[in-house]
Parts: sequence; C-alpha cells; structure tokens
Amino acid sequence: MVDVVTNNKAESRYEVHVDGELAGFLEYRDVAGVLALVHTEVDEAYAGQGLGAQLAKYALDDVMARDVKISPLCPFVAKYIDKHPEYRVTIR
Repeated sequence: MVDVVTNNKAESRYEVHVDGELAGFLEYRDVAGVLALVHTEVDEAYAGQGLGAQLAKYALDDVMARDVKISPLCPFVAKYIDKHPEYRVTIR
C-alpha cells in the first residue's frame, strides 16, 4: 500500500491516494488571504489507518512553508494541532 498526499488546487483540497486511488481529502477555502481548513473525509475502507493525520500534517506543513495564515475550522484538524505543539505558535 503506497499513499501519496497532494494539493489539488483545482478542487481546493489536499488529497491522499492509496495505490493510485483517492482515499481521502481535506477541503480548504481561501477567505481573504486566510486558508480555512473546512472538512476532512477518509474512505471508510481506510478508517483508523492514519490517513486523516497525514492529510492534516501535509496541510499544516504546506501552510507553514507558504507562510499563509489558517483557520482550522475542521474539528479533526483543530484536534491534530492541539496534539502537535510544533504547529501551535506558528499558525494560530
């Protein structure tokens, strides 16, 4: 099983693929220069395998690299940030 996370700008979402198939995504919206992370969804066939965490980490690393402000509206992402102090000061 190979998983790849990418930024699908056309669909305004970060996507995780397993064996070439879409397995989950994290939707975002650009609201006045703030990236709002609004919804995470992982296919139930991959539930509990950490794909949601991979999406959250990829999104937060991408935001930090681009020095963009975020609003973690998605409860999953907000919980992920709370568990990973390396993201707290930089992007909140």
